[in-house]
Amino acid sequence: MSKRVRDPDAPEEAAGLKSGERPPSAPGNGPDDMDFEDEYEDEFESEDEVMEAGVDGRPDAEREAEEQDAMEVDQDTFIPGRNKLSPGETLAPDLSAYDMLHQISTTWPCLSIDVVRDNLGDNRRTYPATVYAVAGTQAERSREKENQLMVLKLSGLSKMEKEAEESDDEDDDDETTEPVMETKSIPLTSCTNRIRAHQAQQEGEGFPTTLAASMMESGQVLIFDVTPHLQSFDSPGSVLSPTQSKPACTIRAHKSVEGFALDWSPLIPEGKLLTGDISGKIFTTTRTAGGGFVTDTTPYTGHEGTVEELQWSPSERTVFASASNDKTIKIWDARSKTRRSVLSVQASGTDVNVLSWSHQTAHLLASGADDGVWAVWDLRAWKPLAGGASSRPLPVASFSFHKEQITCVEWHPTDDSIVLVAAGDNTLTLWDLAVELDDEESRFTAGVQDVPPQLLFVHYMDQVKEGHWHPQIPGAVVATGGAGFGVFKTISV
Repeated sequence: MSKRVRDPDAPEEAAGLKSGERPPSAPGNGPDDMDFEDEYEDEFESEDEVMEAGVDGRPDAEREAEEQDAMEVDQDTFIPGRNKLSPGETLAPDLSAYDMLHQISTTWPCLSIDVVRDNLGDNRRTYPATVYAVAGTQAERSREKENQLMVLKLSGLSKMEKEAEESDDEDDDDETTEPVMETKSIPLTSCTNRIRAHQAQQEGEGFPTTLAASMMESGQVLIFDVTPHLQSFDSPGSVLSPTQSKPACTIRAHKSVEGFALDWSPLIPEGKLLTGDISGKIFTTTRTAGGGFVTDTTPYTGHEGTVEELQWSPSERTVFASASNDKTIKIWDARSKTRRSVLSVQASGTDVNVLSWSHQTAHLLASGADDGVWAVWDLRAWKPLAGGASSRPLPVASFSFHKEQITCVEWHPTDDSIVLVAAGDNTLTLWDLAVELDDEESRFTAGVQDVPPQLLFVHYMDQVKEGHWHPQIPGAVVATGGAGFGVFKTISV
């Protein structure tokens, strides 16, 4: 959550970013940018005031009025779509709402990032935390040779400092440290539109073979084996050879046509990659038993516009979904000899930008569109039509809270009621679909009808583009945008 504060030197608010758009360059300011000062310290009542704060003798109307005041949104809380920053105002995070919060500036913005699983264990809840990731830069056109694929290690990510009386005994072992970002860079000659990592099953110590696929603005897709780069973080004095930073595969099937859609299959350990471009074509590339790669040059076709997103099914090895600016979502069977979709649904009146398949409930698919609406679909309600025409079923849930395009949507890895959404209004929101207001609670929400009860948390991040749940740190989110990287964990998830 964020609050407004006055700042005479604050720049004008930046516009949201759509796929492929380049943000203005943001100079790196180093780790100092990770520290926040709480300008909203708690005020405590005197002992006499506390003693007088009972409810004895007060009429019900007075107590109900107090309860209603407590339910109203703090006027200093910034809510996109309802509030706008005035000239000279900027936003400061409400630190009491975070368990962890770190922001890191980069020389060039990275509009795509992916979290890499590590060997530090699952279900980690102690601090300081460590995160590994891969990201791709978007340098200015005049300086394209400065682009790189970044292999990242973020360590020393401390828990937010709390008042002594709020600390739990179980947290006494948590250390307060300075966050550190280490990077291993792989030179690129073009911007990265989308990056995704793939690993085989984690076994034993060290990193398994880790592949990073980068979809370039040039139309090529480069696959790198970043295993040695990850291992070098924990091997002091190790030196990477130039050959270790060369692509293991260059996919040229898109013939210099730019693309944004990219996804590895979670069910094929050796590695199977989907790639889609602005001409509507989708290709598959498979890693062979010998470690090579083979691309099927016969594309899947049917979209009448850009393939904005691709998502493999988490439960069926041959099924995947696609989203397009032709306003449709399509379901495909990779075994189809016709290379046509088996289901097609008109999911929006605008571009459908992003998709996410539930990890826990295989028939649930979330989508985000250009009009700021994100929705949840039950695939069991989708029916094929004659001639491949698009059907128009209704979503099981739809939210229009965001007023700018949705740029990312992702289900929580272990809870199919929790969803992460990023949008062009500079916010990343967390949602709990299991929340429903009862009649008593509804009495106190009369002033906030445009804030759905399922909205769990709003995180402000300048020009945010993507966010991902960390699979091994419950509730932790790793995000990227025009101003750098963010790692946070709220007290509510």
